[in-house]
Amino acid sequence: MASVTYEHVVKEFGNVRAVNDLNFRIEDKEFLVFVGPSGCGKTTALRLLAGLEEITSGQILIGDRVVNDVPPKDRDIAMVFQSYALYPHMSVYDNMAFSLKLRNTPKDEIKKRVQEAAEILGIQELLDRKPRQLSGGQRQRVAVGRAIVRNPKVFLFDEPLSNLDAKLRVQTRAEISKLHQRLQTTFIYVTHDQTEAMTMASRIAVINKGSLQQLDTPQVLYDTPANMFVAGFIGSPAMNFFPGTIKRADDKLVVDLGTGAVAIPAHLTGPYEKLVGKKVVFGIRPEDVYNPMYLPPAIHAEKVKCKVDVIELMGNEIFLYLVAGSNNFVSRIDPRTNFKVGDEVEVSFNMDKFHIFDPETEQAIR
Repeated sequence: MASVTYEHVVKEFGNVRAVNDLNFRIEDKEFLVFVGPSGCGKTTALRLLAGLEEITSGQILIGDRVVNDVPPKDRDIAMVFQSYALYPHMSVYDNMAFSLKLRNTPKDEIKKRVQEAAEILGIQELLDRKPRQLSGGQRQRVAVGRAIVRNPKVFLFDEPLSNLDAKLRVQTRAEISKLHQRLQTTFIYVTHDQTEAMTMASRIAVINKGSLQQLDTPQVLYDTPANMFVAGFIGSPAMNFFPGTIKRADDKLVVDLGTGAVAIPAHLTGPYEKLVGKKVVFGIRPEDVYNPMYLPPAIHAEKVKCKVDVIELMGNEIFLYLVAGSNNFVSRIDPRTNFKVGDEVEVSFNMDKFHIFDPETEQAIR
């Protein structure tokens, strides 16, 4: 078990900077998730830690040991790949035991470790099968088991659930979370799926274009995103953004959205007093846009006129795609709502949960 530290790590492929000055520490026994869109550099950051890519500058430490020049096999890490990478001609047992055999581990020790890992993952009855005789979920468990038998200091997961169907992804991510709790080892997990990141991580590193955007707990990222990229990436559906201007009207501070204005509650106006007359980006999450008939108690609500464009019935909720002037936005609304496509309606914004961003830097203003 060990911490992992990235110290000003840079990776360049020719003129392309895939990883740009990553500088943070992953604590011992932590479950940290790298999340971001395809091509953002998250897998490259993981491969640098594994020793599968060379660092251009900076250094990576596992515990107190700098591993820049340490061969992958000597870093005491185990990696689970998206493609499973099982040997098709070997049994499940032999796939799991292979790395131990290469290290000349005694046969009794190999058998003990494989049996323990199989019990943890519930695959004891599969040990004599070949990979072709397994389902996708079973193959994934074998790949995880192959990593477990090594007793590494750090587990690395590179989008391990991408090849599974939706139901199996939900089941397997719960199994990986339970595995982390049981093994009490450092887990570093790469995904482009923010739902995986939110449900599994103790902390999330949001990466875009090779740079770290924000590193914090899932709830902090959701409640107080550092910039528009994090705000738009964390949460599903994504946060709604409206171009606006902060103005003063009738002794109130309001955000003029072009098709109407929403008042900022008096106790929240402090950071925005100095922005009167300035353009901003107003953000609000779909779950904070309500049907006025079903407002929760004791919130500061502001009504906005709009037109219903698309309705998606989800059973426990409704997704409404709405249009207000040139602004398109989404609401996750109460399932009792009976709006129809084409209706001119009013919805209520929960102004206790709004966000304001600088339109030039895209940074949050608080």
